[in-house]
Amino acid sequence: MMSQKSLQELYAPESICFGCGVKNEKGLRIRSFPTENGEVVAEWTAQPHHQAFPGMLNGGIIGALLDCHSNWTAAYYLMKKAGKEKPDCTVTASYSVKLLRPTPSDSTIHLKARVVEAEDDRATVEAELIANEKVCATCRGVFVIVKPGHPAYHRW
Repeated sequence: MMSQKSLQELYAPESICFGCGVKNEKGLRIRSFPTENGEVVAEWTAQPHHQAFPGMLNGGIIGALLDCHSNWTAAYYLMKKAGKEKPDCTVTASYSVKLLRPTPSDSTIHLKARVVEAEDDRATVEAELIANEKVCATCRGVFVIVKPGHPAYHRW
């Protein structure tokens, strides 16, 4: 999976987003991949500066991981649903994160997300952040396609 191009590399190779921007050298650089079962998955490894305290991942970093990964899940789903060749730019309208347990910063982070509701211009996504085979955080968010005039229009 890691040798193939991620959604971000395919559709937004010039993005500077902190969470998922390919061109942001100081960002998290999330790489999201669609699966055959309709989920979008990613693996990510923390650096020492992502810690809240020794050995544990910062909650804001957890939120950013879940937000960006869920946004790409929505964009990809809406693209496929509309039969388009590339996704419309989507942004976060709302999201809520539940921190279920401390997330270790020294193990691979696994992200899984799926669309649970959709309209033509928006999708609701549920996601999980998993470390050491335990769900450490969950997220539910609404992601919308932006229209001309929005600052994010054509950012991809």
